[in-house]
Amino acid sequence: MNEPRVIISGASGLIGRALADSFAADGIPVVRLVRRPARSGDEVEWRPGSAPLDPAVLEGARAVVSLNGASIGRLPWTARRKQELLASRIEPTRTIARAIRQLGGGAPQFVSASAVGIYGSAPGARLTEQSPAGRTFLAELTAQWERTALEAGPDARVALLRTAPLLHPDGVLKPMIALTRFGLGGPLGGGRQIWPWISLQDEVAAIRHVIAAELTGPVNLSGPETASANDIGRALAAALHRPFLLPAPAWALRLGLGRDAADSLLLADAAVHPEALERSGFAFAHRTAAEAIDAAIGERSR
Repeated sequence: MNEPRVIISGASGLIGRALADSFAADGIPVVRLVRRPARSGDEVEWRPGSAPLDPAVLEGARAVVSLNGASIGRLPWTARRKQELLASRIEPTRTIARAIRQLGGGAPQFVSASAVGIYGSAPGARLTEQSPAGRTFLAELTAQWERTALEAGPDARVALLRTAPLLHPDGVLKPMIALTRFGLGGPLGGGRQIWPWISLQDEVAAIRHVIAAELTGPVNLSGPETASANDIGRALAAALHRPFLLPAPAWALRLGLGRDAADSLLLADAAVHPEALERSGFAFAHRTAAEAIDAAIGERSR
């Protein structure tokens, strides 16, 4: 029997490429939604925000995975950039949600990207999928992103992937690696704030688990053991055999990056726990941030 296909939007990104490769390795057909003329039979052109998506494209699929969104790591967050961050998430999500709504109860599972940034900063709190949204710019953006996915309707099976920053050389580690190699690694804003994290390997496996287990609602895609900014910085410095000494105070980060970006990306304190994943039997390959960093740095060096 042929495996039902999985449809991916945002398949050219770091997570999308790895996810598509993972499915392909297991013989599961992948169809990519692309914003240019299709070049092969496994691509479908679409124009989110300017044209509807034909529901027939989705019909019969196992799941539709939406991973669109401009990088939050590109700074500064000017008013124009903030609008781009929002539109790049809302328009593709709404386009897919409307197509799924048209298919009704027979629609494929809608696995929509989201982010742990929805919790904002909550020092001392244990954050699970039931925790309220925060009040940072990124929290408000993510809450609107999730509401848009739920426009798929009451009959839709929607999973909201609240993904943590990826401990990967092409993810959150990219700027940290450059600074650390120059001996400029050190505490950021004190460094005791808890940073959610996940490895790329576990991110891909978790998305596949969400589909296989048919999970719905919010799902925290974050590592099971919490780590502070200092824990992550020191683990990276150790992996690169460099010092971890030079502090960057909160005021300097806000001055250099802008308050919204600094408070959302570096200074937020969010102890996010992956309750939905662990309750449904998911097993992490990397249980600590240090394990994820060692694996990522080791893979890049090979």
